[in-house]
Amino acid sequence: MKIALGSDHGGFELKEVLKTYLLQSNYDIIDVGCLTKESVDYPDFADKVVQQIGTDECQLGILICGTGIGMSIAANRKNYIRAANCYDEHTAKMSREHNNANVLCLGARVLGKEKALAIVDTWIGTEFSGGRHQRRIEKFSR
Repeated sequence: MKIALGSDHGGFELKEVLKTYLLQSNYDIIDVGCLTKESVDYPDFADKVVQQIGTDECQLGILICGTGIGMSIAANRKNYIRAANCYDEHTAKMSREHNNANVLCLGARVLGKEKALAIVDTWIGTEFSGGRHQRRIEKFSR
């Protein structure tokens, strides 16, 4: 599985932690930036992750900003993206199981490192349950 990873300056440090963790867990990662703590515009990096999924280069994406809200809004502009701003393992599980989320958004300023890692593990490890949920997703997806 290939995962696109992106952040703005507010999420840069957490992105680097997650990148190391995911690489050590043998996931294939494409880091689309940002590459420093210098101020950048989060929609630019949301677009880069979305493009990786839209071209089927990556199956999943993770976006990190200060709260996760801006990245979620920016990513969800495309109808083939189902970005979920998750704040605990339960929301991560439900976003995959019921909503088939293909982008996880995290808030670096509201989550600690350990909580973020637990959310990522849960999110990646949860499968979409299909069934009645598929019918609902089809109403707003490509």
